[in-house]
Amino acid sequence: MALDPENTLVMETTKGKVVITLRPDLAPGHVERIKELARESFYDNVVFHRVIDGFMAQGGDPTGTGMGGSKKPNLKAEFSREPHIRGVCSMARSQNPDSANSQFFICLDDARFLDRQYTVWGVVESGMEAVDQFARGEPVPKPDKIVSMRVMADIA
Repeated sequence: MALDPENTLVMETTKGKVVITLRPDLAPGHVERIKELARESFYDNVVFHRVIDGFMAQGGDPTGTGMGGSKKPNLKAEFSREPHIRGVCSMARSQNPDSANSQFFICLDDARFLDRQYTVWGVVESGMEAVDQFARGEPVPKPDKIVSMRVMADIA
């Protein structure tokens, strides 16, 4: 199936390119937010501050601490039946289900215990080998980062 440029993200990382198919059918509000932030270059040079082997790589916090987000209001949860399996992109949040803002994670392995508790908004189409190479840690001592993240439709 051909990629829809309006619903595809191209994330250049320090380890290589990652292409993500967005899922507005599952989480229209979250997809809209991710695209909005990508179009504002919000994610550029933001680190993957928490990377846990066999679990996930988390980024999207401009402070790099896991405590920050964008200045936009938090999002209402859009939980679905979509499973948290390798390559799935989902929103990070606090204990409050409606606290997702800009932080997200990419599942490095199956994490089905997260199902229906976190909002799935996309899936890695290509580039998981780059994500697999991210430096590990909580926090990561020398973290890898998003060099740039763009909506494919906007790339000339």
